[in-house]
Amino acid sequence: MYTSIPLIDEELLLRPFQLGDSTGLYCAVKESLKELRPWMSWATDTYTDLTAREYITIARARWEEHTFYAFAITRADEILGGCTLSSIHPIYHFCNLGYWVRTSCHGQGIAGRAAKLAARFAFENLGLIRVEIVIAVENQASLRVAEKIGAHDEGILLNRMVIGKSIYDAHMYSLLPLDFGLTARL
Repeated sequence: MYTSIPLIDEELLLRPFQLGDSTGLYCAVKESLKELRPWMSWATDTYTDLTAREYITIARARWEEHTFYAFAITRADEILGGCTLSSIHPIYHFCNLGYWVRTSCHGQGIAGRAAKLAARFAFENLGLIRVEIVIAVENQASLRVAEKIGAHDEGILLNRMVIGKSIYDAHMYSLLPLDFGLTARL
């Protein structure tokens, strides 16, 4: 089951991270630390290939538990970034969507395309009725992605995010099954 979930558009493949992806993931993160560090608690100067391997191991286990879905964003077997479905609520049927793309691939629409593939997966395969994208108000790049993919801007939530030791207000965006021509179902 774990490896049978490829999500494909014209050139991107989203798939579960594989153990052999650790070096590619490490390289993508290291290349992008300057851009990731302000918004991702895990993006630190101490990030190593071992850190990437440990993340992949944990992500694979959480996938099997149906509690966290981490996708490698790939093109021609190169790791371009990551996209996750997390904080899956078993009663209210929604989750959080996160995304990042390596610095050398910015400006190509990759994050938006990956986010849409992951959201469709949430609706079609997980039975969710809402996908939330919570973005610190200062994170302009992520805000642009949410806007470009047509996510619904639902306003600003005060003290919504903690990144490291900093507290941020955050924009709440959402995607719904109807945005993909789908009907919400329980």
